[in-house]
Amino acid sequence: MKKFKITFNSPVTLGFIFICFIVMVVNYLTVGLSNQLLFMTYRWSLTSPLTYVRFFTHVLGHAGWEHFIGNATYILLLGPMLEEKYGSKKLIFVILVTAVVTGLFHFILFPQAALCGASGVVFAFILMTSFTGFKDGEIPLTFILVTIVFIGQQVYEGIFLQDDISNLTHILGGIVGAVAGYRLNKTKNN
Repeated sequence: MKKFKITFNSPVTLGFIFICFIVMVVNYLTVGLSNQLLFMTYRWSLTSPLTYVRFFTHVLGHAGWEHFIGNATYILLLGPMLEEKYGSKKLIFVILVTAVVTGLFHFILFPQAALCGASGVVFAFILMTSFTGFKDGEIPLTFILVTIVFIGQQVYEGIFLQDDISNLTHILGGIVGAVAGYRLNKTKNN
């Protein structure tokens, strides 16, 4: 009988989720203070070094366990496939670009609200995934459908629902993922 072993198949994906989990536990133990200090982006003085750190780290913090589990599920589902196709370094780059883009836009456009969570990364991964079968000169139907369903839902919810969800973050993450998916596949196919 063949023995099975557990493999650490996607270091960036798994590392990202493990870090988010640890941040979630620390946030719980500090009764929200760690998120407020390091893992949320919000309007703060541009002379504070933590303002710039939070542009990156806000994707590691989550508002609660349900928020974390929802994002972790998508990232664990999509991340390994993207990491295998594009490599760990490119996936880290997409996560960092998504963090900075969503953090900056939120900082500039929503001075009264704080932002935390990996939802922008989730949407980047969703739209990147729709490009996995991309060939030069073609637009995948999956990309069109995913864009209509996911981005359309975010636009609708942003206009008609009043909740604590940053729909703009989802849309911006999706744009980063679409651009990354297109460029990475165009480069690979040339």
